[in-house]
Amino acid sequence: MTQSEHSQGLQLQSTVTKTADGGQLEISLATIDTPSPGPDDVVVRVEASPINPSDLGLLFGPADMASTTQSGTDESPVLTAPIPQAMMGSIAARLDEAMPVGNEGAGVVVETGDSEGARALLGKTVALIGGAMYSQYRVAPAAMCLELPDGTTPTQGASCFVNPLTALGMVETMKLEGHSALVHTAAASNLGQMLNKVCLADGVALVNIVRREEQDEILRKLGAKYVCNSSSPNFKDELTDALAETGATLAFDATGGGKLGGQILACMEKALIRTASEYSRYGSTTHKQLYLYGRLDRSMTQLSGDYGMAWGIGGWLLPPFLAKIGFEGAARLRARVAAEITTTFASHYTAEVSLAEVVTLKSMAAYGKQATGEKYLINPNKGR
Repeated sequence: MTQSEHSQGLQLQSTVTKTADGGQLEISLATIDTPSPGPDDVVVRVEASPINPSDLGLLFGPADMASTTQSGTDESPVLTAPIPQAMMGSIAARLDEAMPVGNEGAGVVVETGDSEGARALLGKTVALIGGAMYSQYRVAPAAMCLELPDGTTPTQGASCFVNPLTALGMVETMKLEGHSALVHTAAASNLGQMLNKVCLADGVALVNIVRREEQDEILRKLGAKYVCNSSSPNFKDELTDALAETGATLAFDATGGGKLGGQILACMEKALIRTASEYSRYGSTTHKQLYLYGRLDRSMTQLSGDYGMAWGIGGWLLPPFLAKIGFEGAARLRARVAAEITTTFASHYTAEVSLAEVVTLKSMAAYGKQATGEKYLINPNKGR
């Protein structure tokens, strides 16, 4: 491939502008120049990039997507949606800036800089993270790229970072903070299935929380022992039983809003009280920790119940966690992901769409609902 063939490419962008009654979100495609790679850089022809919930946060912002309209052409469609005035303050820093989207992806290295490390990747299939992955071409430092095993396709390697490293990060956090078992919500998701495989392989007890019977079946087939359905009339009792048996005192909640997080903390306290040797008016002395790492439910987080006095709630994000464990720790986790990318960390996709197809009302209605078990893949070079 010659330089002229990838000197420019399409990129998906999200832009917020101010209006008289609030704001407006615009999602569109732009043709951008591909920067020349520096000595330690590579140019990746992106062939697969997943749509993760964190990507939708940037893509949609706080816009009212139910009121989205489509314009433009088939080759260059445009989506626009209103943003309520009350939400404009939270996004003031991104006004009038065309922001590229896409946290991670995979593709083939088509050009490199002059350094030995960069040249060694020419023609290789690599995965990378760092934003702007919903682009036909992405320039990145060679050190950011994860070379995939021979025979691995970009589709297989597209989700090498966010979900796999989050799953591993949850187990690592458990160990670092002195817990012995985990609780996970939205547990039948791609991430949840990976976490189950990791916990089974590593001998970690995992309590899974799902919403539907078919999600229960998905996890049971993977070998999950503890699955609690939040729609069950006996959910709290069943959850308390599972917590008492596993001793889980650390939970990762993908929903964020509503009552679920508070229910988990309350059931943890009930499970601990069962084995208490003496009564304390302050409750159990064992620390219970709830981390919110997603906002699938955008309503207010409601905390009500008896948690005792030893508990905490906070946010958990992958980048700060990786910074905490340092380069060597992150490299260890990345190596495991690469070695198990077609087994433990295999991802399954509902559909593959092009950049232009992403910017349509039909596709947006599908990937925008963030349904458990449904994951969409963008191929920026589809059809080329």
